[in-house]
Amino acid sequence: MVCIPCIVIPVLLWIYKRFLEPIVYPFISPFINKFWTKKAVQETGTSDQKDEGKCDTTSNGSTVAADKKTD
Repeated sequence: MVCIPCIVIPVLLWIYKRFLEPIVYPFISPFINKFWTKKAVQETGTSDQKDEGKCDTTSNGSTVAADKKTD
């Protein structure tokens, strides 16, 4: 048996994203832009890209994760 919030919350989020957000967003976007600056967005984007070179490659060209267990 599934709990009621597990059904209701995703349905409400879908209704908001599908129908209400296109109506509400133009009114709240000026307030969001004041609090959430582009500088903050760019800082979080650059920190995620620093960890890209951590995969090893084998001789046949397939990639192997560095932290994968080998038995």
